[in-house]
Amino acid sequence: MFIYYIRLALLSYRRNPVLSSLMVLAVAIGVGAYMVIFTLNYFMGGDPIPHKSAQLFHVQLDYGDPAVADFEPPPQLTYIDAIALLDLSSEHPRTANSKFVGVVEPQNRDIRPFSVSGRGNFSDFFTMFDIPFQYGSGWDREADENRQQVIVLSSELNDQLFGGSNSVGETVHLHGYNFTVVGVLDRWSPMPKFYDVNNGPFDPIEEAYIPWHLIVALRMDRSGNTNCWAAPEGDGFQAFLNAECAWIQFWVELQDSAARDDYLNLVDNYAAEQKSFGRLQQPVDKRLFDVNEWMVEQEVVPDETRILSALAAMLLAVCLLNTVGLLLSKFLGKAPEIGVRQALGAHKGSLFIQHVIEAGFIGALGGVLGLGVAALGMEGVKILMGDLIVSDWMQLNLTVMLVTIALAIVCTVIAGLYPIWRACNINPAIHLKLQ
Repeated sequence: MFIYYIRLALLSYRRNPVLSSLMVLAVAIGVGAYMVIFTLNYFMGGDPIPHKSAQLFHVQLDYGDPAVADFEPPPQLTYIDAIALLDLSSEHPRTANSKFVGVVEPQNRDIRPFSVSGRGNFSDFFTMFDIPFQYGSGWDREADENRQQVIVLSSELNDQLFGGSNSVGETVHLHGYNFTVVGVLDRWSPMPKFYDVNNGPFDPIEEAYIPWHLIVALRMDRSGNTNCWAAPEGDGFQAFLNAECAWIQFWVELQDSAARDDYLNLVDNYAAEQKSFGRLQQPVDKRLFDVNEWMVEQEVVPDETRILSALAAMLLAVCLLNTVGLLLSKFLGKAPEIGVRQALGAHKGSLFIQHVIEAGFIGALGGVLGLGVAALGMEGVKILMGDLIVSDWMQLNLTVMLVTIALAIVCTVIAGLYPIWRACNINPAIHLKLQ
């Protein structure tokens, strides 16, 4: 019967193509516009590591000058506090990490030296964030402590330097120093880049990873945001390290609420001690944020998407209201046919199912056309939001396509319930007299 009802829906479309096409177009515009914003929020606001997001915590301390009104504590840590937190407890996996830039001099002289973005981090960084490896692995804690010149490459950088082959054990000349390759990442691109949301949450991942202590030991060129609320006391790099300047992200993995409470107690005690020394005078509401809390705190999803969501929802509602009117006109226009069928013994239930399938058929066509509308809309959003997003990840994948078509069908069926009810309650006697 389903195939038969689909054939009836197709015949009905051919019988009144203009009205049916208007309905398809209305559904396509409404659903397509809504799916643009759905896709934006799906990629920008989703949980990037759902199986561990409640166990990974970002640390924020009470930074700033209390004499400055409305001062927002920066999301990063100073060098002094990062070192202190590393020594505070080694029981739990933890990592300080920050960005740097460096020049790579390839062994192949046919390739000119080029700049790469990198990240200094601790060995726990790779296991905490479940980073996949194509070759090798990350380094161990001994490499952190001994400041070994080891490096992990992204798959893209490995392709560029070594043609995609297993480069573990090879040497990379970076920033004037030789680094031994210990691992090559597999394809990995978390969205948002939750481990560093304040330095471009939708930027590509870094190309090279080295032990964090080497950023200081080798005077790597730092990259990313730096927030200072007091001038360094003196000149030189060491004065900067001792200054009240935040440039380091700090994460810790805590398996359960008990571990979280214990670690928070350690951080609170450290903050109280520093406050007695005259530091950390700007109180914060929280000092530990899990992944999702941190993305909300840092407003990873921009305000523009909330405005666009409201506008898209209103447009979808308007399109569905128009669809209700068009369906009512279409179904009531079939009143003589429905009256004859009822006189011949057709049950209201079968008529209801027939018209639900017909509405769903129109919704499916609208959903397919809506994919094109959504694709055009995404190009417009990329232009509108500019550098805020990376266009490579904002595209229609299979999940979004299926949701678009399903949403179109469901919305059209819901919009058609009243017209279908009216059509199924037609008095056949009136139309039989006219026949």
